[in-house]
Amino acid sequence: MSKVAFIGLGVMGFPMAGHLARAGHDVTVYNRTGAKAEAWVKAHGGASAATPEAAARGAEIVFACVGNDDDLRQVTVGEGGAFHGMSEGAIFVDHTTASAIVARELYAAAQARGISFIDAPVSGGQAGAENGVLTVMAGGDAAAFEKASPVISSFARMVKLLGPSGAGQLTKMVNQICIAGLVEGLAEGLHFARKAGLDAEAVIETISKGAAQSWQMENRYKTMIEERFDFGFAVDWMRKDLAICLEEARRNGAHLPVTALVDQFYSEVQAMGGNRWDTSSLIARLNKA
Repeated sequence: MSKVAFIGLGVMGFPMAGHLARAGHDVTVYNRTGAKAEAWVKAHGGASAATPEAAARGAEIVFACVGNDDDLRQVTVGEGGAFHGMSEGAIFVDHTTASAIVARELYAAAQARGISFIDAPVSGGQAGAENGVLTVMAGGDAAAFEKASPVISSFARMVKLLGPSGAGQLTKMVNQICIAGLVEGLAEGLHFARKAGLDAEAVIETISKGAAQSWQMENRYKTMIEERFDFGFAVDWMRKDLAICLEEARRNGAHLPVTALVDQFYSEVQAMGGNRWDTSSLIARLNKA
């Protein structure tokens, strides 16, 4: 068992850190809002720290799951950041969905300090975090990954190294690009079924056994029909992720016309007050028309 730290106890980080504790690891947590860290310790044991630096002191692996590039820089190399407390040979595993640029930047900063950095964004949402079945896509050095992956497996069913630093974040971008198109397609299909006077549930029961089947179809069609949108990844978060995808595409020359269009559709959902609705709420803008 390892001595580890976890930085960021949001809807993902709180249960992920909990799985580490249940697996027997010695966990110290940090959260910007201290009450959340206190609640975690009350639920899972372990300890909390006043800064990322203090949480990281003595840890073999430091995990993080925060909001964006700036948050990540703050908790790593900023004042009181984790890198300042990590011992030589320790590993920082970042589960934030961030840019490949910040991943490579922090990889270099970690190397200069004699520590390792792995960018390891996740897929599976809050339910995946709570059930310990996340998919983790990683970028970084193989030796560090081999040491960290058994510990990461405490909350994941798939953990894979995709390449050097930044490869994890780039793979997460592929994931979000694919989801964007799938959700819009499902929204349009359900909207069409409604307009055509079909029994949408019977339609999905039938076509989900064929080539149209997807995770989104299996898990979201019922709540989309009922226009209930509090079951997962928020529109605000998705737009943040799609902005990262589109910026990277401008850099590498990839053409993402559908992704750009769906991003604009999500802006319409935000204008409807759906900032915290889940991503399946694309159907709301169609049914409103």
